[in-house]
Amino acid sequence: MSNDWDIIITNKNRLFSLDLSEVWRYRDLLSMYVKRDIITFYKQTILGPLWFVIQPLFTTIMFMFVFGGIAGISTDGIPQAVFYLAGLVCWNYFQDCLSKCSDTFNANQAIFGKVYFPRLVVPLSIVISNLIKMAIQFALFLVVYIYYFASGIDFQVNVALLLIPLLIIMLGALGLGFGMIISSMTTKYRDLRFLITFGIQLWMYATPVIYPLSVMKDTYPKYIWVLVANPLTAILETFKYAFTGVGEFNWFYLGYSFAFTIIILMLGIVIFNRVQRNFMDVI
Repeated sequence: MSNDWDIIITNKNRLFSLDLSEVWRYRDLLSMYVKRDIITFYKQTILGPLWFVIQPLFTTIMFMFVFGGIAGISTDGIPQAVFYLAGLVCWNYFQDCLSKCSDTFNANQAIFGKVYFPRLVVPLSIVISNLIKMAIQFALFLVVYIYYFASGIDFQVNVALLLIPLLIIMLGALGLGFGMIISSMTTKYRDLRFLITFGIQLWMYATPVIYPLSVMKDTYPKYIWVLVANPLTAILETFKYAFTGVGEFNWFYLGYSFAFTIIILMLGIVIFNRVQRNFMDVI
């Protein structure tokens, strides 16, 4: 009897199962979701894809004015535009993955309730579409970086550049892991939807986006462990160090962030798999 059907939907008992083979079978749907996420971002706008560049560009200018100018926060000698833009490129990618993945179940409940497909397709498409957005913003960062380099700034480029792909993967995996956990929990605890909105904003200030880790070591040495415990700290510091030779590059900190990323991603998969079995009965 089972041979009469192409796909047989059964209850999945393996909590750690990613079902990547099944996701690959639905790669056309994944591609469609990615395309939809990109197009809907700038559809019916005048400037279109330029918004991918405008947002980090104007945010960088505002940071230069407020934090670099008025507050006078040091950037360890790195040109302010390069420093803030490097932090924003990394932070924006993580933030977009986290905030959109955390709304997976609520935003797609109408679709999930009607047709079957691997639910993991949705958060994965968010991570991929945001990766394209990040690539555009990364290109903006390189333009600014090359401008200052051509102007005579002596950036100490180093072999840590080889870690950039790993850092980007870690950012996406962290956003995906946290997003799947929060999305699963919001099916039952709706308050988390409001918490995540300002929680992400507070998290940015606990991450060295607008200040270098060295400033916090000098100013609040007793609480530096709080920043180091943040898995994003080592990623952003390594990113800046790779391009400028300035910043905190520590294998132990980076190893901690890598291990933390793996744990969060695995935890997200377990909770996501558990909730997807019966979330329509709860939501």
